[in-house]
Amino acid sequence: MTESRPSDHQPSTRSIPVVACDSLVREYTRGTGSRFFRSADAPVVRALDGVSISIDSGEFVGIAGPSGSGKSTLLHLLAGLDTPTEGTVTLGGDDISDLSERARARIRRDRVGIVFQRFHLLPSLSALSNVALPLVELGWSKARRHDRAETLLSKVGLSDRMSHRPGTLSGGEQQRVAIARALATEPALVIADEPTGELDSKTSARVLDLLESVADNCAVVLASHDQQALDATERRIQLQDGEVIHDSHG
Repeated sequence: MTESRPSDHQPSTRSIPVVACDSLVREYTRGTGSRFFRSADAPVVRALDGVSISIDSGEFVGIAGPSGSGKSTLLHLLAGLDTPTEGTVTLGGDDISDLSERARARIRRDRVGIVFQRFHLLPSLSALSNVALPLVELGWSKARRHDRAETLLSKVGLSDRMSHRPGTLSGGEQQRVAIARALATEPALVIADEPTGELDSKTSARVLDLLESVADNCAVVLASHDQQALDATERRIQLQDGEVIHDSHG
C-alpha cells in the first residue's frame, strides 16, 4: 500500500493575529502634524522607525518607553486613528494602511475599543447612555442597547451607578464606564492609552485587573509610563526613539 502524504497545499493552521504592523514608519513635519504638506526647510520628526509587531487574541500587551518614544503614535496606528508614512497595519488580516478615514472609522467601530486617559465621556449622558452610544451606529434597538450597557456596567461593578452622569462619578468610576463603553461592540482589539494616569494606585489596580480579565476574549494593548500598569501586562514591548528595542513575555 502506498503511504499517503499530506498535501503541499493544505491551509495553514496558524491563526491570523488580531493586529500586526510591518516596517511601520510615521513621520510628522514639526508644527503641522502632517506627513503630506512640507516646506523644503521644515524639520521632519520620525516618530516611528521600522516597527514590526504581531499581537494575538488573548494577549495583554504593555507598550513602554519614555516620552517621545512613539507609544501614542503606535497606538493610534494600530487602532486605525492614523495612517503610516511607510509600512502596513493589518486588523484581522485586513490591511488598513491606506484606507480612507471613513473606511477606517467603520473598521474601528466594528473591531476596536479605545480607552483614553481622560475618559472622553459625554457629560450630558448617563453612564448607561455613554456605554450604549457606540451601538447606535450599529443599528441596535434601544432595548438591546440598554441591555448590553447594563450587562457591561454590572460586570465593571457599577450596577448602582448606571443613571449617574460622569460629573457625579469618581475618576475610577469614570474609567470603568469608559472601559465598558470600549467593550460594547465586542471588539477584537482594545487600545488603552495611559488608562491609569489620572487614578490613585488602589483604583489603578482595579482598572488593571479589569483590563486583564478583558484580555481573555480579545487583545488588549496598553501604553503607559506607570510601572504598576506595565507590571500587570503579560508581554512588554519597549520603544525608544521610535524603534522596538525589547519585546518579551512574562
